[in-house]
Amino acid sequence: MKIEPRTVAIFHYDLADGAGRRIESSRTGRPLAVLHGAGNVIAGVEAALAGREPGARFTVTVPPEQGYGERRDGLVQRVPKKHLRDPQRLRPGDTTVLVTRDGLRMVSVLKVGQSVVDVDLNHPMAGRTLVFAIEVLAVREATPEEIEHGHAHEPGGHPH
Repeated sequence: MKIEPRTVAIFHYDLADGAGRRIESSRTGRPLAVLHGAGNVIAGVEAALAGREPGARFTVTVPPEQGYGERRDGLVQRVPKKHLRDPQRLRPGDTTVLVTRDGLRMVSVLKVGQSVVDVDLNHPMAGRTLVFAIEVLAVREATPEEIEHGHAHEPGGHPH
């Protein structure tokens, strides 16, 4: 079966930056399972997965505009610690999650004060060219529930 909209693609990936420095890998844990066509992964990876079959191994270079976007100046904000995960452990250079009205947002910590933290709201990988080495392990039809929810579920279901 080929990866197409309304299928679930299950794959491992190794991620490096444009200079070849390793960033992360799924191989230390579970493979990633995504509902193809639902925007569950960055656009460059989703496009590269289209039409692939189990067993496919390939590398895709994703420019910022197909990844996490270009870095934008002026996205530094001072926020109360109560809006951040584990605020007492934060150090400059850390990445953390900011709780906003619109949901969770990944941010980079610039400066930690007594009750506030200066954060960069650009995604930590914004402005970076990313290189993914991907191995497609399996492809299956998405369930009606996965299509309704807009993401793949673990075997046995997914509590909401």
